[in-house]
Amino acid sequence: MKLLLSILISLAAALPGHQPDSLMLAKLDTMLVHYTAALEYESVEVKNGECDFLISSVSDSLLTQHIALWLFDHYKESPVMGAEAVAIHLWDNWFQPRKIQMRSEYERFDAEVFANFNRNTLLGMKAPQVTMLKPCGGSMVIPQEGRYSILFFYDTACAKCRMESELLPGVLKEITFPATFYAVYCGQDRKAWNTFRCQFRVRNPKVKVVHVWDPEIKSNYLLLYGVISTPRLYFADTDGEILGRRLEIESLAEIIHYICDYYGQAQKQ
Repeated sequence: MKLLLSILISLAAALPGHQPDSLMLAKLDTMLVHYTAALEYESVEVKNGECDFLISSVSDSLLTQHIALWLFDHYKESPVMGAEAVAIHLWDNWFQPRKIQMRSEYERFDAEVFANFNRNTLLGMKAPQVTMLKPCGGSMVIPQEGRYSILFFYDTACAKCRMESELLPGVLKEITFPATFYAVYCGQDRKAWNTFRCQFRVRNPKVKVVHVWDPEIKSNYLLLYGVISTPRLYFADTDGEILGRRLEIESLAEIIHYICDYYGQAQKQ
């Protein structure tokens, strides 16, 4: 990887100083693709350090901006869960203090929103505890420790939410360890919420289903859990550590399968 980095830096240094040629930039982007692919299985800390070193190794301001923006876009949209932490690091250390400029003020605003709506639920962090309202009155703090937690933020008016709510019972049926499923309604239509609760059934004694909402958003859960849109799925360990974030149904099933195997082996010992 050191050889790849040296080639990348050399290529950047060879580019024209003021108006980089599009062909040369395309070559640079190709090298960046290979470089980030080589880093794919490294930790977030390693990726952060590599990105910082690469950005600071290029003296030309236009090329520095090009590389930094490419890396930010790459990690912001990465399909690898947890990689978005690198984009947040780049925002905090390079773009937010304006060491490097974004393409426009609109993109700067968008990047700031992305960072702020994702920084509280990165992998390995404690899931934020928020106070929600129960259907029949009263309140409770979620998630609670001691059991694995699955948090499902949904809206009855959301088509994808309705589809996932039909698939979730089948996925939750496979759980063999104590877990709590928190169904967090993000809408304000109590009648629609009542209908959803009546129809949503999980037939698994290992899974406790808890329905809550916060129609006035007093808990600030939208920001804390990055609920810009629905659905949102999170998985947390028994001590509240986030093991999965912004999950799809398939990735939730994979985590459940892994925990089932781990839990089963622990029970045999």
